[in-house]
Amino acid sequence: MKKILFILLIGVFLLGCKNDKNTSEAKEILPQKTQTTAEAIAYKNGYEHWAKLSEIKFTFNVDRGERHFERSWIWNPKQQDVTMITSSDTVSYNQARLDSITKKADASFINDSYWLLAPFHLVWDTGTTFTNPKKAVAPISKDTLNQMTILYGSEGGYTPGDAYDLFFTEDYTLEEWIFREANDSLPSLITTWQDYRDFNGIKIATMHRDSTDTFRLYFTNISVK
Repeated sequence: MKKILFILLIGVFLLGCKNDKNTSEAKEILPQKTQTTAEAIAYKNGYEHWAKLSEIKFTFNVDRGERHFERSWIWNPKQQDVTMITSSDTVSYNQARLDSITKKADASFINDSYWLLAPFHLVWDTGTTFTNPKKAVAPISKDTLNQMTILYGSEGGYTPGDAYDLFFTEDYTLEEWIFREANDSLPSLITTWQDYRDFNGIKIATMHRDSTDTFRLYFTNISVK
């Protein structure tokens, strides 16, 4: 689960994209009486339904003020087939067979799909370490929530070494996070996780906002089969 640097029409925006390992090959974790915190967050978002999923479509949107960026995706995780659709191009490829052109598209896909399914990446991704949960004040809402940090290893993925501070409720609902590029002590980006919707058992936070509400990252046209 390493992160992606992608260039918007409105400037450069660093996002989280993590391990480029094919998620369809990730092991299935069965519900147990005793789960790790990472597993509990994943299952809160419907991880037990992932094995039944055959196709997912979504549009990734970013608004900065009045400036808008978007791209759409069609993904078959079992076959590793991906199609990227933008206003100027359509690129279809298989994640097991990347070349210099499709690798750029895949980097964007890893980024966008990470935002879509970050709770699942907590159990999918390898080379990660977690801190023990603790009580902390969330940076945007100022509510006292549980905090856990996930740190990615210094090797692998498109942009290794990033850290995410996750803020979640007692029932393991992720509500905010801090992204810290290359494990910097200062935040690179802070957003909410909100407007959760259920798509055939897969729960997705469809909106992410910063504290000023001038930055919005959100998903539309979501379809889960």
